Amino acid sequence: SQMADDQERVAEQGAGDSAPPDAVDAKPDRSSFLSSLLTKKKKNGSTGPARTPRDQVPVYQYNMNFEKVGKCVIINNKNFDKVTGMGVRNGTDKDAEALFKCFRSLGFDVVVYNDCTCAKMQDLLKRASEEDHTNSACFACILLSHGEENLIYGKDGSTPIKDLTAHFRGDRCKTLLEKPKLFFIQACRGTELDDGIQADSGPIGDTDVNPHYKIPVEADFLFAYSTVPGYYSWRNPGTGSWFVQALCSILEKHGKELEIMQILTRVNYSVARHFESQCDDPRFNEKKQIPCVVSMLTKELYF
Repeated sequence: SQMADDQERVAEQGAGDSAPPDAVDAKPDRSSFLSSLLTKKKKNGSTGPARTPRDQVPVYQYNMNFEKVGKCVIINNKNFDKVTGMGVRNGTDKDAEALFKCFRSLGFDVVVYNDCTCAKMQDLLKRASEEDHTNSACFACILLSHGEENLIYGKDGSTPIKDLTAHFRGDRCKTLLEKPKLFFIQACRGTELDDGIQADSGPIGDTDVNPHYKIPVEADFLFAYSTVPGYYSWRNPGTGSWFVQALCSILEKHGKELEIMQILTRVNYSVARHFESQCDDPRFNEKKQIPCVVSMLTKELYF
């Protein structure tokens, strides 16, 4: 694995590979907006050059004209203590590497932590929430681990997902108030398996995809789960998880042109249509998966 095993260290990925060199965080429209702010007033009292239409953010879109896109925390849990009964998550390093490159190319400042305990996950997300995000447009967190409904595993046991995300509530993280807080969660949410159904076999009954616990009503959160509540989430040891493969593929192609819900709807389609499990054990063979988006975003989000 290219990932540093020491969870304290930030993985410096892509330095030696063929990835494009790092670009500045500011898009052209961001830097021009910043320069217009720095322009001194003219003698007649009017301000400097008029802002271009590209800088006039519609009220129904999140303003991304900040110095930085924002921080992206990736927690990549591969190895687990024996006492948990959880196996090694082979293929997760592929996911972490792909996500690192993807979110870096979107302009995020990405940090990766490997094999975190529950206390470590709580601590590093609490610390991230206490940082000053004044000059950032948004925040992203990606959790790659084992899970159960409403729970995510650290290497030493499980912890409620909502305890990790609550640090970023509007009343606890003021510098991200009214800014999008994005959580991508690749983990099982139960032990049910989806057998799938032939598309030409008539209408498919509606499925209740609401998690049993109440999602906090605080605004501007988005949760992109790899699967619906109660179900397994599939991962290939050689290529990574289905959800992350699809997410990275669509972000690479359309990440800077489509709105976040369009992106995630395409991810849903890709996972639903293009993936099916292949296992020697017939109980686990030919199974399907559908991701699940829970959005409390109040505006459209374009990276």
